[in-house]
Amino acid sequence: MSSSTARCLSGYEARSTNKRMELHAAISALGALKEPRSIHLFTDSKYVMDGIQKWIHGWRIRGWKTAANKPVLNQDLWEELWGFSVSYKIEWNWVRGHASNKYNNFVDKLAREAIVHRHGMDVRLDVKKLEELVDGR
Repeated sequence: MSSSTARCLSGYEARSTNKRMELHAAISALGALKEPRSIHLFTDSKYVMDGIQKWIHGWRIRGWKTAANKPVLNQDLWEELWGFSVSYKIEWNWVRGHASNKYNNFVDKLAREAIVHRHGMDVRLDVKKLEELVDGR
């Protein structure tokens, strides 16, 4: 009998911004999948969710310029995320950050640990063990 495994990813980039790291999180999650598929992606970043669902179409039409005719920040990452969005059927879901969502609280803890240790992680865990960590057991 095989057990299910989960993959935990976190990242660190010196001199980065919160918005870049939010984009990196979505890109890393999608890049970790072995093949295009339908997925539910949860984020606490309105920037990422609105950017990919509302703003990116206009940016691309305007040659990566905002409505105010300024260069789009993080264009490199938006282009990478766009590539995944056309290959995958993604249902974007927003969750309130720093609230009562145990999964969001867990990934926030991973992000803070990556900052402290100045490196991210990529580990596979038994799903049962992951649930214990998420629940704080």
